Amino acid sequence: MDQETFNLSIRKFLKMVGVNSQREIEQAVQSALQQNKLAGTETVPALVTLEIPSLGVRVPFQGEIKLK
Repeated sequence: MDQETFNLSIRKFLKMVGVNSQREIEQAVQSALQQNKLAGTETVPALVTLEIPSLGVRVPFQGEIKLK
């Protein structure tokens, strides 16, 4: 295994996940605000699960997203 290639590949994957996840969250929050499903002052619980089936990895990450 080439450690540099491995590390760069992980960083690229995580960057893609981060950028796309942020976009999806922003769009979902905007939509919920427009539909009056959110007031804009909430803290929204969030869950992300990292899965790598070929390695037997399934790890949940829980957090929250504060709107104000």
